[in-house]
Amino acid sequence: MQIISDEKISEFKNFLQNHDFFYVIGHKDPDGDAVYSCLALKDLLEAQGLKYQLLSAGPFKRPEIRDYAKLFSNEMIFLSEPERKKTGLIILDCSELERLGEIEGDLKNLDTFIIDHHKTADVQDNCIIDPTSPATACLVQQLYEKIIGKLPQETAEFIFTGFATDTGYFRFLGLDSASVLVQASRLIEAGVNPRKIYDKITGGKPYSTRKLLGRMLERVERRYDNKLAVTYETMEDTKEWGQEGRDSDALYSMLLSVDGIEAVLFIRQDTELTCTCGFRSRDKVDVSAIAQKFGGGGHKNAAGLSIDGKIPEVLEKICSEFKKVL
Repeated sequence: MQIISDEKISEFKNFLQNHDFFYVIGHKDPDGDAVYSCLALKDLLEAQGLKYQLLSAGPFKRPEIRDYAKLFSNEMIFLSEPERKKTGLIILDCSELERLGEIEGDLKNLDTFIIDHHKTADVQDNCIIDPTSPATACLVQQLYEKIIGKLPQETAEFIFTGFATDTGYFRFLGLDSASVLVQASRLIEAGVNPRKIYDKITGGKPYSTRKLLGRMLERVERRYDNKLAVTYETMEDTKEWGQEGRDSDALYSMLLSVDGIEAVLFIRQDTELTCTCGFRSRDKVDVSAIAQKFGGGGHKNAAGLSIDGKIPEVLEKICSEFKKVL
């Protein structure tokens, strides 16, 4: 992970100084990193005495983020045109407006600053983007410490939870993770209890998610010399067992632990005409490159996308790209 340069810190500080109000938002169907990065950024703004609104298209189905749904809105506070000119939009954990989902109001034509760690982010100005960072929350931690100073316990807990969820509680970290763990040690010094955070992330799963997980596991098929595992969730599955959420992380983890599996493809039929796809891989396969071909993005070993079509056609279309690299 790189250390944010003084130039980028100044760029962000100038962005804050040049605006009177801020919309803070992460991607739709938020995960822990998106939500907790927003919450930590909120604390930074409050420490600066700045006004803001937290936005999210939701849904907040994951147990570790559900309690914070009430702090977010999918309806923008109305601002006059002169007020909008002094308003900044801060996007965390993604870099594309279309990934923000359905928000009531106009997010376009606002001065925007992006903080993200995805490999496929393609922005040059008004941004802090580091694909070597394991989570956006790690970048927010650096900003808070350099602009405000010592982290309060609650802010430290937000940040720790954010990057713990994105790293599979540190399981996805590699040899270049020393600086990340140094940052994590400062969070613990600020009062974070790692065991408490682990229980928060891994516990509290609804019974329905176990049933849905079983159904997806039952459907798994292997392709290309058993290197790719494929499964899916229908709209009927979602209606019957997916109303309280799902446990995709457990699905990916279980399938990647199978001997010989190098990548996992999961497809969910969201509407009659659209699907959401999730990709995970071991070390070699760059799933972000595959996702990018269909308008998605992510990291080398974790990516996703939304795509038009029904499960059978989407599955074959994406599998044809996996075939080229497996």
